[in-house]
Amino acid sequence: MKAINIITLVLIIVGGINWGLVGLAQFDLVAAIFGGQDAPLARAVYVLVGLSALWQLVPLFRAISTDETHAQSHR
Repeated sequence: MKAINIITLVLIIVGGINWGLVGLAQFDLVAAIFGGQDAPLARAVYVLVGLSALWQLVPLFRAISTDETHAQSHR
């Protein structure tokens, strides 16, 4: 389960960087690399990023339900 969390987190970071580039420079890096927004491989990346975001809701809700969101300082 840890590996899939790392993979999905990396994909979300890629998606965030891509959206940042779209917002700042009107440049879609995924589309540029994979041949346009309508290219099958680009669409696959977009879908994987979206599914990764949904997957990451699971650890988020687990952290919230176990109160892990409040880190304690041990100084």
